[in-house]
Amino acid sequence: MTERYVAAIDQGTTSSRCIVFDSDGTIVTVARREHRQIFPRPGWVEHDAEEIWTNVQVVLRDALADAGVDSDRVAAIGITNQRETTVVWDRATGRPVHNAIVWQDTRTGPLLRRLDEAYGEDWFRSRTGLPLATYFAGPKLRWLLDNVDGLRDRAERGEVLFGTVDSWLIWKLTGRHVTDVTNASRTLLMDLRTLRWDPELLDALEIPAAMLPEIRSSAEIYGTAEGGVLAGTPVASALGDQQAALFGQTCFQPGEGKCTYGTGSFLLLNTGATPVESRHGLLTTVGYRIGAEPPAYALEGAIAVTGSLVQWLRDNLGLISSAPEVEELARTVEDNGGCYIVPAFSGLFAPHWRSDARGVIAGLTGYITKGHLARAVLEASAWQTREVVDAMDADSDVALRRLRVDGGMTENELLMQFLADVLDVPVVRPTITETTCLGAAYAAGLAVGFWPDLATLRRQWREDAQWLPAMDPAHRDRELANWHKAVRRTLDWAD
Repeated sequence: MTERYVAAIDQGTTSSRCIVFDSDGTIVTVARREHRQIFPRPGWVEHDAEEIWTNVQVVLRDALADAGVDSDRVAAIGITNQRETTVVWDRATGRPVHNAIVWQDTRTGPLLRRLDEAYGEDWFRSRTGLPLATYFAGPKLRWLLDNVDGLRDRAERGEVLFGTVDSWLIWKLTGRHVTDVTNASRTLLMDLRTLRWDPELLDALEIPAAMLPEIRSSAEIYGTAEGGVLAGTPVASALGDQQAALFGQTCFQPGEGKCTYGTGSFLLLNTGATPVESRHGLLTTVGYRIGAEPPAYALEGAIAVTGSLVQWLRDNLGLISSAPEVEELARTVEDNGGCYIVPAFSGLFAPHWRSDARGVIAGLTGYITKGHLARAVLEASAWQTREVVDAMDADSDVALRRLRVDGGMTENELLMQFLADVLDVPVVRPTITETTCLGAAYAAGLAVGFWPDLATLRRQWREDAQWLPAMDPAHRDRELANWHKAVRRTLDWAD
């Protein structure tokens, strides 16, 4: 019988990729293309949605060509995406009305302060599971409606459409205006329990309902691709990137968790069919929903800057010429030399949620070398993870016993060992670290019967490497206390 495949589109913060998987969940081929990062003002981050769509078409074509796979051998297309990034486009022409506003963007801070004064953050959190933070898509949409000439009138007439990047790609592929529950749960517009757009939230943010996509499950056929190299292929899944990684890591049971290390880092813990309200700075979100089955919820700790801190060391400071060199440079010293870097470039995310924070390098002395800076860059990712795990342990009945990790930074052995040391739990990397794409592929494959059930997917998960904690507990406690001191120095900087 002719082998069939599933193609996964991973539209991320810095690049678009297509990965083709076979029936064993093994990677057949990968194609990748970067897009521009646009910084109109300090704290503002934008993308060109048309450039992203062009790149997605290119990587689809290249991946299939590299694999030698015809479209009739692709059972389904899955999509995973940078989540809160906000796109508005013309219904008739399909052209964006403005650059996409990226999840890292902080321009909505003043609006959020007004919403807090008018309604209180708890009013939003009780409905959405989310705090009032610049992270989320709904306030970004409100900013566009308030600042793009004529856009609000056009939105009320139904002439323009809103979506996160999944919606944009599904619309370009199929002509259907839909989103899935995981992406909708990141807008501050969806009721976390009914999984529907909340009219009172729409009123509070002054969002016309006519521009919103239909909310669907994470694994079902939304439509078929209407053109391009995969014309006629079902588009059968959409998950926000971190939920896709949770699914790709086969964290299907309550108490199972993963952390993805990419541009930012995101730790998700499956909490089962009931949302758990966090009291310690975490997000309550939808983990995934398969067809008509009940949703699985998750607690999430979102860290804004981890991998992008390595990029900053490379691109802004020029201390390394490629990201992998950071490990070699960090290994030239035994420790951080008393230096800590807290990368609050656009505020602090979980568990602090302080948009007024800005990054600091603390503990500088004449002793510090570029090796110490490189080590502090890596350690920052681990300490930020530790803060999230502490919050998760406080919110959840199940303490974290081990952490499944994925993403590009997991190739850094020094970081993985330090992560195990500061968390005091084993850190486990799977054979296939591209779990974001794998999760989108798994969900799409389930929707079309390419894989029969979750148990089949669970059996395909394989461990590649494990790191065990080896740090002296007293040393760990001292270092954690120093990290907390450095974090405090980031606060109350931006007005």
